[in-house]
Amino acid sequence: MRAATAVTIGVGATAAVLVAGLVQAANEDPVIGKVLSLSVPAKYRGLVEEAGKTCPEVSPNLLAALFTQESGFNPKSESPVGAQGIAQFMPSTWETNGIDGNSDGKRDVWDPEDAIPSAAKYLCEISKEVKGVPGNKQDNMLAAYNAGGPAVIKAGGVPLIEETQNYVQSINALVALADVPSGGKMTATEQVATVINAASDELGTPYSWGGGNASGPSTGSCCSPNGSSGKSIKGFDCSGLTLYAYAKAGITLPRTAAQQYAASEPVKPGQKRPGDLVFYGSSPAGIHHVAIYVGSGYMIEAPRPGTAVRFSPINSMPDLYAVARPVPHTNKEI
Repeated sequence: MRAATAVTIGVGATAAVLVAGLVQAANEDPVIGKVLSLSVPAKYRGLVEEAGKTCPEVSPNLLAALFTQESGFNPKSESPVGAQGIAQFMPSTWETNGIDGNSDGKRDVWDPEDAIPSAAKYLCEISKEVKGVPGNKQDNMLAAYNAGGPAVIKAGGVPLIEETQNYVQSINALVALADVPSGGKMTATEQVATVINAASDELGTPYSWGGGNASGPSTGSCCSPNGSSGKSIKGFDCSGLTLYAYAKAGITLPRTAAQQYAASEPVKPGQKRPGDLVFYGSSPAGIHHVAIYVGSGYMIEAPRPGTAVRFSPINSMPDLYAVARPVPHTNKEI
């Protein structure tokens, strides 16, 4: 978390900043987030479950998403600006809001048994502080955790601060993942989270035509499909990113967007789920772009030369052809 004034995003690959404008499904459906289904280390699961009962505004899944975003559940995490522990409290905020959660006689920001219930208590308190602010109440609460209640009150909602807006959107995205059902031919929740998190960790990686494989970014041509620019750059093209992200979940995709469509099963628009692939083109043979759907009309993609991996609305291109789900070729669910 930041501080009473500001908190900084946690460090480590699993807590990479998810730059975007994305989902609010967790706010639109009161059932989402009530049962802990995000991946949480076993030693912290009970703490998160219990802390998620602190007040109606806080759920176990919201806390799980917050700690994933803040520190990747690393209790020793420390940000460049001094935010500390699993919940990334700034020292001044901890002094005011830290509690002795395990009743051992001390308040220790590095101890998850203190920091996890402290984060829940602080969220409950700031939700009251920004209760009268217009807009989505969960968004405002998360924004206050990141930038401070006064900033939210002054802005009349989520402040126009890029870090804070990205922070709110990212945690909402993670909470929404908790509602992804398993079974059938859809990836199990943890596989979906792995796919989206793997792609999200590459936000800002340059577009590279022909770049990307199961191991990560690779060298391609920066500027044109035929490489005529002559300059090479390490990064991803659209299908290289999707191939890589799915490979992290143990799922093999072919290399090109058209091949990935051929290896996938189309789903009806109203049945798309986070982790599905979004395809653009005029026909199966004419598919020229693929991205990963993350929820509420947004996708993560490697768009085109001169850009980098980013989140975009799925309607940002005019020739959306299909949404499809990779067909399983192993014993793994997908």
